[in-house]
Amino acid sequence: MQPQERADRLRIFRQELDQLELENALRLSPEQRSGLDAHLDQKLKALASQYDVDTSESQRQISFGMKIASALGGLALCAALVLFLARYMGLWPTPVQVAVLAILPFVLTAAAEWAARKETTLYYTSLICVVAFAAFVANLSILGAIFNMARTPNALAAWGVFGIALAYHFGLRLVLAAGLISVLGWVTAETNVWRGWWWWEFERRPEELMLAGIAMAALPLILHHAGRAGFPMVYRLVGMLAIFFPMLYLSAQASGSYFPWDARNIEKFYQVFGMLAASGAVWAGIRRNWRETINTGTAFFVIFLFVRLVNWWWDWMPKYLFFLLIGLVAIALVAVFKRLRTGLRSAL
Repeated sequence: MQPQERADRLRIFRQELDQLELENALRLSPEQRSGLDAHLDQKLKALASQYDVDTSESQRQISFGMKIASALGGLALCAALVLFLARYMGLWPTPVQVAVLAILPFVLTAAAEWAARKETTLYYTSLICVVAFAAFVANLSILGAIFNMARTPNALAAWGVFGIALAYHFGLRLVLAAGLISVLGWVTAETNVWRGWWWWEFERRPEELMLAGIAMAALPLILHHAGRAGFPMVYRLVGMLAIFFPMLYLSAQASGSYFPWDARNIEKFYQVFGMLAASGAVWAGIRRNWRETINTGTAFFVIFLFVRLVNWWWDWMPKYLFFLLIGLVAIALVAVFKRLRTGLRSAL
């Protein structure tokens, strides 16, 4: 159990205990309640001191804001770094350019290591690692441009390895997602190279990205992350996006499909199959208690359903009637999800 999860459970337990006493469902003696409160206070204080966890709802809200600020700050610094190099790199001698590009990712990684030793929440560490990953991406990209080297998918593999190494060392999910996306890009690019295509022509065979996504989403079933409890969620989320986005593309543009059908039938197939796959993802998420799988599956189910309804009704139906029916379908979906939630509650 993660320290923050333990702190949340202790806090909720205390709130529920107060409510039970108000309802006269449970009555502790003053000595028992005093001893229990002292124990809870001691545990929460120890968790806050050792792991810097949030022990109140207001602290959780502030921490959420800090995470958003850290992510936005990291992205802003990435943009600043790339734009700075693009602005001034050409003014430096070539040896200086190479030295700066080669050293910068390692300097930032060392800075992240120093920050990780000074803080337990890793907000600054996460920010620095995002910039380090961007610096590494800029390193390979700009060096290739300086020496006029041909673009190669191996850069994606290097980015993926660097991002995943940073993520596992510091326990950062955002950097892990960037690394996994790079690896997915490398896998599909290599299949294009083997066929003799340009490696960046991912639209040539979108279904291969779907296969890579299935493999990535299934990896947490094989790889155990005892010390990185949040990492399986990232694998599943990135894998599902790699599955559903090509499906969505093929539901509108079927020229790159392996199926030997005409484009219209392929599009119809993926419009329907996408809804079925999204429904399956929701079912699996409910069975396994994977919240990100439920949310992603629900989102893409609605998207595929909307695409299907547009194809059915948009051309021949009055627009006001179309949007009225969309609203009625949305109400029906809410009713279905509400009924599903009620069924889950009764099964507990």
